[in-house]
Amino acid sequence: MRATTTQMHPIRQRGAEVLGGTPEVAEWEIAVMHRDHRSADGAGARVTWLRGDPAAVDRAADVFKIALMPEMETFDGFCGVSLLINRESGLAVTTVAFDSREALEGTREQARRLRARGSTEARLEITEVAEFELALAHLDVPELV
Repeated sequence: MRATTTQMHPIRQRGAEVLGGTPEVAEWEIAVMHRDHRSADGAGARVTWLRGDPAAVDRAADVFKIALMPEMETFDGFCGVSLLINRESGLAVTTVAFDSREALEGTREQARRLRARGSTEARLEITEVAEFELALAHLDVPELV
């Protein structure tokens, strides 16, 4: 990853020009990556950003894997889930993918309750939750549970 920093610089700059922004580079650790099955066109994703004590990210990853993920897998239309963490800042982000926008919308209340319980157990503050159409879901990352 770090070996390509110089090569990626012009690509990031060009992307920023096209999208009208400023590139920001941050390194995140993939703490959990679990796929039940591949998503198809029309899939949706719920993304939750969290913040907490950097010393507590390992506990948060354990809570996520042991207490939350098995429940997420029961959600109608569940495709997969990931948890990325930044150990230095104490930031974390989860993405839960669903087969369709309808499945995503149909799990909002279940997800809200699970987030509330999970953030308390993991000692993390939820800073934002958003729902998106899933445009790219096939990352070449091995299962990390």
